[in-house]
Amino acid sequence: MKNHSIIQCNFVLFVNVIPFILYRMDEQEYKKQVNFVLARLKEERQKASLSQIELSFAAGLSQNQVNCIESGRNIPNLYTLIKICNALKIRPEILFSTPNEEREKAKNEIISLVKKYI
Repeated sequence: MKNHSIIQCNFVLFVNVIPFILYRMDEQEYKKQVNFVLARLKEERQKASLSQIELSFAAGLSQNQVNCIESGRNIPNLYTLIKICNALKIRPEILFSTPNEEREKAKNEIISLVKKYI
């Protein structure tokens, strides 16, 4: 039940906050952010050692859809993005941060846990 509430909270944040942020961007910033997210999506697929066809099967999409998304010809809707994230076993917010930010966050969590139990 706890995981369900975390997922629900992340989903609410994703659905309500991200569109607001994107709405406030100008066209150039919007394109830059979209390209960043799509590049991160491809990175995560490669990190999972999945081909586009393997990801498409796991996400219930066509290989052509995955290819069009990664190449930037199509921008996935929220439902498709979540299906891809589930297939990759990642949280959607990972696509909006750099790997360095992820490492820093993980490092800070580990340090806080170590301090808590020392």
